[in-house]
Amino acid sequence: MLDVRRMQVLRAVVSSGSVTAAAGRLGYTPSAVSQQVAALEKEAGTALLERVGRGVRPTAAGLLLTEHAAAISRQVAEAETALTDLKEGRTGRLSVRYFATVGAPLVAPALARLRRDHPGIQVELKLSDPVDPLPEVAQGQADVALVVRPHGRSVDGIRLEHLLDDPYRAVLPKGHRLATRRVIDLADLADEPWVGSEWPGPCLDAVLDACAAAGFSPEFVVDSEDYATAQGFVAAGLGIGMIPLTGLRAPHPGVVVRKVRRPEPVRAVHAAVRETAPATPALRGLLDALRDAAVQ
Repeated sequence: MLDVRRMQVLRAVVSSGSVTAAAGRLGYTPSAVSQQVAALEKEAGTALLERVGRGVRPTAAGLLLTEHAAAISRQVAEAETALTDLKEGRTGRLSVRYFATVGAPLVAPALARLRRDHPGIQVELKLSDPVDPLPEVAQGQADVALVVRPHGRSVDGIRLEHLLDDPYRAVLPKGHRLATRRVIDLADLADEPWVGSEWPGPCLDAVLDACAAAGFSPEFVVDSEDYATAQGFVAAGLGIGMIPLTGLRAPHPGVVVRKVRRPEPVRAVHAAVRETAPATPALRGLLDALRDAAVQ
């Protein structure tokens, strides 16, 4: 196998025209340069230099290796530049998973800022509903995932960075007996038929846990697992709903939305990243942008 460093020594000899000149350029002794060239000739199995007067010139094999050494030098320089760009956040790739209701308020402004601050970063964006994206983060298939998890709940190998608390609101059909109240006690909804709007998981758990704290278990008469559809069922008078604030950006004209208390159901939205993930400028920039979008 040819030694790349010796090929660069050969290149210095060929470009300077003599062993002595190459030694001065490289900071070696002429003897050390000659030894490197001799070792390379042994590896190549053929002569690489021939003497011409006081200097040397490459043989056909020497010229071939010199050209390859120049190409290797260019590739190394390009690799160093690419590595510097990656480390400084000028290039790279991020894979992001998110759920629908945080797309507009969090993900969109965060990605707009990332594109402005790090225009060379490519982002793979994928909707994760209703699949749990944490396994993808843990396995390195995704760099960041927006998830709902209870405060203080840890996940092995995952760091959860809290972004915002998303409170739930009661959604009632217009004309409902509680529609005139500004705030509704959760227990007042115990005997109502409920329209489901959540997939089984952390979001639904936040509602069920609050209802349990208020002393009841809701009776779901319709399951929609979609906020817009759930509002349509509520507007039709089939029941009442419980929808997070981020899911009520476009309320149905046939419903009224009211705050809930004692207790107020809340889902906690986090950014999930691997604990071992390198803190690259692109990753830090995205997390900073998500945090800033969450407080807008």
